[in-house]
Amino acid sequence: MQPPIVSTTGLANDPLTPKSALDLNGLTINIQGDNASVQADVLRSAFPTATVQTGISRPLLRKRNRTEIAIYFFSALALMIVGHLLFNYFTLNRLTLIASTIDLTPEFFYFILAGFVAQMIDGALGMAYGVTATTFLTSVGISPVFATASVHSSEIFTSGVSGYMHLKFGNVNSRLFKVVLIPGVIGAALGAFLIVKLADVKVIADYLSPAISVYTAILGILILKKALAKPTKKKPIKHIGLLAWFGGFVDAIGGGGWGPIVNSTLIASGRHPRYTIGSVNLAEFFVSFASSVVFALYVGLGNYGMVILGLILGGMIAAPIAAHLSRRLPVKTMMILVGIVVILVSLRKIIKFF
Repeated sequence: MQPPIVSTTGLANDPLTPKSALDLNGLTINIQGDNASVQADVLRSAFPTATVQTGISRPLLRKRNRTEIAIYFFSALALMIVGHLLFNYFTLNRLTLIASTIDLTPEFFYFILAGFVAQMIDGALGMAYGVTATTFLTSVGISPVFATASVHSSEIFTSGVSGYMHLKFGNVNSRLFKVVLIPGVIGAALGAFLIVKLADVKVIADYLSPAISVYTAILGILILKKALAKPTKKKPIKHIGLLAWFGGFVDAIGGGGWGPIVNSTLIASGRHPRYTIGSVNLAEFFVSFASSVVFALYVGLGNYGMVILGLILGGMIAAPIAAHLSRRLPVKTMMILVGIVVILVSLRKIIKFF
């Protein structure tokens, strides 16, 4: 026979102390089980002022605040827009045509490898997905504009899943999220627009690739410095909105930097790592979405569908592995390796240009 389940809500008439007898008078008691009715009669006779129920109690629904409602609303709106664009582009006829013309060249598996490595690093460190993937793509000759556009398009999926999980597990500080969201989105949109316009100027376009390589090398040095830095006195950041704007701006231009710039700076200033990473990662979905919309409107992504698909597939394969290994691998060692790899690949591109 299943034992009864008893749950109580309300306030007792007299507070219980270690020496006092159990007094259920004044409480609301809910009993579930095969012999719930029998036990209910016993409790009613023993405690006349107690309210004894044998039905299923209503679940307690937490009231959502305005920030959570806004997050769910804009997330649903963004997913609707993405779904609309995908279904308009990937029609049945077009999917059939694509399937018949797909040529799985060795480069496609290189894109999968790039997505895999980038997601493994991001899963272990909470950053460096963009800079790692961009470094991989530019090393095979993809222009900086389409490299950063492809990375941000694929990052919509990875950051969306990551942000949702952080929100679900309560890792999001609503106040910090609101502070970094709007400036980050504005900075990302402006950065994407600027790099598109710069790519149209031939003189600037010729020097854009080595300039991006210099930027990724600097980010590699920043990651390496974070790994080797000794603990110092924490200093609070006053202008977090400006930091988010700068992070979104350079992230769109260079294909990465939102995590290394925003996350690392806030954590180094004394912010709680759990809520910082959760809030910034959730905002990253909207930042990546904003820059991807600008890239799609001004340069188009049709010719780089295989690049984006490869990055997404590689990231999907790596995501569960990275989540498992993140608990076992030493973060400091991973950061050092990531910094060294990014610096070496970036320097190779710079030396090759000259």
